[in-house]
Amino acid sequence: MPDQTDWEAKAANILKAELKRKGVTYAQLAELIGDKEPNVRNKLSRGKFSAAFFLECIDSLGVAAIRLNN
Repeated sequence: MPDQTDWEAKAANILKAELKRKGVTYAQLAELIGDKEPNVRNKLSRGKFSAAFFLECIDSLGVAAIRLNN
């Protein structure tokens, strides 16, 4: 399996941070987007997911803006 790129890691970390900030669990996110918790958990742990998945999650969490720089 290929290693996670810096961009994949950044996307996964942004999404994980937003989940934590909103107090939403993987199970709750899965319900919001109509997916199964193991699928969501695996995508986030691998950091391998599409831009569409990322945007769907961010939108479901009600995130209006994303900071790309610290």
